[in-house]
Amino acid sequence: MHYRSIYDLNATIARHASRLPADIDLVVGIPRSGLLAANLLSLLTNLPLADLDGYLAGRLTSSGKTKSQAKLNVTMESIRRVLILDDSINVGSAMQEARARIAAAGFGHECIYAAVYGQRPEHEGCDFIFEVLPQPRIFQWNLMHHNFLARACIDIDGVLCQDPTEAENDDGERYVEFLLNAAPLHRPTKPLGTLVTSRLEKYRPQTEQWLAAQGIVYDKLVMLDLPSAEERRRQGAHGSFKAEYYRRSDAILFLESELPQARKIAQISRKPVLCLETHTLFDQSNAFDEGLQVARNLQAAAYRPPLGRQVKQALKASIGASQYEKLKRFRARLQF
Repeated sequence: MHYRSIYDLNATIARHASRLPADIDLVVGIPRSGLLAANLLSLLTNLPLADLDGYLAGRLTSSGKTKSQAKLNVTMESIRRVLILDDSINVGSAMQEARARIAAAGFGHECIYAAVYGQRPEHEGCDFIFEVLPQPRIFQWNLMHHNFLARACIDIDGVLCQDPTEAENDDGERYVEFLLNAAPLHRPTKPLGTLVTSRLEKYRPQTEQWLAAQGIVYDKLVMLDLPSAEERRRQGAHGSFKAEYYRRSDAILFLESELPQARKIAQISRKPVLCLETHTLFDQSNAFDEGLQVARNLQAAAYRPPLGRQVKQALKASIGASQYEKLKRFRARLQF
């Protein structure tokens, strides 16, 4: 299984942008996900931007006042070469539809068609593939709109809703209030498989009421059957409880909010776990790569020291001491 975060998307675009022709006049994104990729490329190259519908209507996106205007002051009449960009291509139906609509418009522009991620190095109807990324694959930007969710285990706190504050997490009246009125976080548009949470079983009514109020459709809700939060802390049952259920299930992925728990679930279950705190896919088949991903995503999120210590701790815990030493020997190749 392969995962790419928005950080990865931006890095891939930056790494491969030089492969594109130098005389592109306009970047057009194929809705919706292609708009994200097109926006990143437009900002990187300081090229004008449009969405597909806007382009077909002769409408370009305004550029703001802080950008250099020399390359941005274009009109539909002055444009010669256009890059049509999507985030990914699989069978190519979205790209084919875009081609047909552009051809019917009859602008006469030379159009280059590209996708950031492709199933293969070459796709019919696509001129450029930035990176080959075979299936199964998941992207941060469409994570909650993917059919695989029906075959996944999903945490609740930190995934579907915000985590409770320390004051709210009192195993009493404040916690009940939180459960009933928690702020939504990620909003799934597809049915979910099994919700696996370390919330206590005694809070099932409030949890089910909140899920119903949010319109979240799911198959099963698995909760921790312990008498109190104090007992849960004493047993340290958070990660192990989730891991054991996931290990016995036929689910293909676990979505977990916290890095330490995600790592523990992956180690116990020996199955893929996606941590939404660092946007890292923990998969026992690619432990070395996952360590790099943790480090890069921590760097992207942290912004200030002591980043080096965070990265080292995350790497050591994620890939082990021997792999960490191997990584140090190759540090000249790393780009963080």
